[in-house]
Amino acid sequence: MFAQAIENILQDQCTPAVVRAIEAGGSPLKLWQALQGAGFLELLASEANGGAELPLADLFPILRSFGRYTVPVPVAQTIVARALLASHAMPVGMVTLAAAFHRQSDGTISCPLTPYGMLADFVLARDGDALLLLPCVAAQRQSTGVHGSLTATLRWPDESVATHVPGAGPLLPAFAAALHAALLSGAMTRVFEMTLQYCNDRIQFGKTLGKFQAVQHQLSVMAEHVAAASIAAEAAFRTDATTPSLLAAAMAKSRTSEAAVLVASMAHALHGAIGIAEEYDLPLLTRRLHEWRMVHGSEAHWNALIGNSVLASDASIADFVRSV
Repeated sequence: MFAQAIENILQDQCTPAVVRAIEAGGSPLKLWQALQGAGFLELLASEANGGAELPLADLFPILRSFGRYTVPVPVAQTIVARALLASHAMPVGMVTLAAAFHRQSDGTISCPLTPYGMLADFVLARDGDALLLLPCVAAQRQSTGVHGSLTATLRWPDESVATHVPGAGPLLPAFAAALHAALLSGAMTRVFEMTLQYCNDRIQFGKTLGKFQAVQHQLSVMAEHVAAASIAAEAAFRTDATTPSLLAAAMAKSRTSEAAVLVASMAHALHGAIGIAEEYDLPLLTRRLHEWRMVHGSEAHWNALIGNSVLASDASIADFVRSV
């Protein structure tokens, strides 16, 4: 029910033209208000607090839709942030999740390369076992300079503006990794669908591209990576708990991040020159694949955690994977 309702809103309100306008510096308020007004920010909140108390398994297809449409506002992050801040006063506005948090010797603090940092109202960062809620209005924002990117590094002169939330810090990395795995899964699925459609429509040397054996091979490899990555991402949400396990989230983010590079490169190879045209929608997705692959840890980061867990386990690899 929720997945279809969000799909309907995104089809109407989050068109490629809207995404391009927001990426170019336009206001995100109309899109944000459409999502907020429908009550989707409280999907994980308890029913006692006016939320839907949605199981994580039911959240996954919703997050995939955000990835398919490359939603240019941190609605997925805000849903998670409001769940992590359940016992505290909820901030009004867009909340994003910091990929990192640093303190400097001069007292300044920073959150480097924060997703949606260019337009978020708040940043939720992990500080050991606690969370810090930081207002972006008090921060200096520095863009990455990458075309269309909404990622930014934010710096505050001191911690006086931060709201300290004890206890929930360790939950943020798992949620952030699983969340971005779901976004990657949705974007990759859409990239594959576009590529398959193009190869079935484009005629070269008297027949469609999809009739050539070499093209069929690349499409089959793409399909395998998209399917494997999507299964790994979904597995992180197949739990009765209210938060994903760190190890399942690590596997999901590792597998989707690994697949993102391969899927993006094959999609552009098969599309040829049209794939990089500004008016064509493929770059909206592949730019996000590369960006989401890196945020909250690439496959190299999470593979180290997974490898150490395997080495610490007495189980075989097959049994280890089954246990996760």
